[in-house]
Amino acid sequence: MTSGLKALTARGRSFLASGAAALLCAFVLGEHDLLRIGVLVVALPLLAAMVVARTRYRLSCARRLDPPRAEVGSEATVTLRLENVTRLPTGLLMIEDTVPYALGARPRFVLDRVEARGVREIDYRVRSDLRGRFTIGPLAIRISDPFGLVELTRSFTISDTLVVTPQVVALPHVRLAGEWSGGGDSRTRSVAAAGDDDVAPREYRQGDDLRRVHWRSTARRGELMVRREEQQWQSRGALLLDTRRYAHRGEGPRSSFETAVSVAASIGVHLAHEGLGLRLVTDQGAEHLTDGGLSRSLLDTLAVVRSGTARSLEFGVGALRQGGGDGLIVAVLGYLDLEQARELSRARHGNVTGVAVMLDVAGWEQPELGENEEFQAARSILVGTGWRVLRLPAGVSVASIWQEAARGGRFAASRGDI
Repeated sequence: MTSGLKALTARGRSFLASGAAALLCAFVLGEHDLLRIGVLVVALPLLAAMVVARTRYRLSCARRLDPPRAEVGSEATVTLRLENVTRLPTGLLMIEDTVPYALGARPRFVLDRVEARGVREIDYRVRSDLRGRFTIGPLAIRISDPFGLVELTRSFTISDTLVVTPQVVALPHVRLAGEWSGGGDSRTRSVAAAGDDDVAPREYRQGDDLRRVHWRSTARRGELMVRREEQQWQSRGALLLDTRRYAHRGEGPRSSFETAVSVAASIGVHLAHEGLGLRLVTDQGAEHLTDGGLSRSLLDTLAVVRSGTARSLEFGVGALRQGGGDGLIVAVLGYLDLEQARELSRARHGNVTGVAVMLDVAGWEQPELGENEEFQAARSILVGTGWRVLRLPAGVSVASIWQEAARGGRFAASRGDI
């Protein structure tokens, strides 16, 4: 009863106040008819509160997201499934799902009646122009009486997460030096060159070629052993994303930072589909990618990446050096001064292929401006140390300049949509 009284609506409270006033006047004036009216007006919200509070609907709720991962700007469908698990029909139900502001307004629905053992499915769509992980739920159900005097809210505990990933642009196939893919144990060729014990046999694994069985070791160990020296190798690459706040310009989805994240996602997914083992590095250090598939893990990580306060690429370059064994380094960069360009140039060494996608961030403030002297100087430093530099002005798709990655020292500035 206490919960029912707390759930009184403005109309219910007005009825109580009016009934109390009528009762007071009836006692003062001695009007019996007014007393009956006052009792009726007071009793109505009290009875409604008692009925609603004693209502024990047993409902089960399930939520399905299709797809559970959506790209920025695309829609996802949320399906709510409500089941009445009792033998009694429900009354009027008002349903409201909890949705973050970035996904739109909170969806509200009215169910007139759910029969015993009945099931209702409700669909609604969400859309976000911002990356991130968004929690949808819990679902709240409002139970009210037919007169609208009492409204009681009950919530489920389940919630689901929608991952909004950066925009991915399909890139043309470009053969890059250092980009080599294979199978086997998926190690880098540099490990073999460094003297890993690749001649020792190992245990047979599901899917190994039976022609690699080492029979002498098999007889000695009593279990199938295979040669490791015949395994193929998979080269490894590194993707560096410049997340320094001061190195980017603009605000919101059209900012140079969001463009850089989209470019990194497009290049990372493209290289993963080409069979390259990839690791992600930012100016804050190496990022951990889970084992749930390279493309999926990369997009999940980039969905929540945020700009930082660092002003140097020192930690990012250090993470590149510590990883080692990279045949390819792709850097997606914002503003670079000469010192930072020299620091980054030293990350490429030997036969490592370095590709730098440099965002001409000045264009995000004044699109009519071309590349300035600082941009040219930083580019010259990278080109002079063997990097292949691609200039990306504002409003240009990375797909239109990616072909230039196969030719060192060339630059593209064709117009398009990112």
